[in-house]
Parts: sequence; structure tokens; C-alpha cells
Amino acid sequence: MSIDMKVNWNLCEGNGVCAAEAPEVFDLDDDDNLLILDEHPDDTLRTKVEAAASACPKRAISLS
Repeated sequence: MSIDMKVNWNLCEGNGVCAAEAPEVFDLDDDDNLLILDEHPDDTLRTKVEAAASACPKRAISLS
């Protein structure tokens, strides 16, 4: 089973907190733009993805 997540690109500032919490799912490019490495991460990464969503200062990541 995979995690249904969405990034609100209008809120995302590319600060990288999510990449620190879930590096298997998020990364930043050389210009500090957020990259989604896995748009449908496996449920085994749920704890990390939830931590990334919670740590986001702009609350740009939502899970359902």
C-alpha cells in the first residue's frame, strides 16, 4: 500500500526540512527547489513522511 500525499507548491519554500526527515521521498536541487523522489511512497515510509509533513514550517505537505 502506498501513501497518498500532496505538496502545495504555492506554500512550499524549499527549506529542506522534509528532505531531512524523509530523504527517500524528498530532496532539494541545486537551486533549493523541492524534488519529490517518490510520489507514492510505500507505507513502510509512513512514519518518516508523517514527520516530514509535521516538520514543514509552511504545512505544504498533506497526507490522506
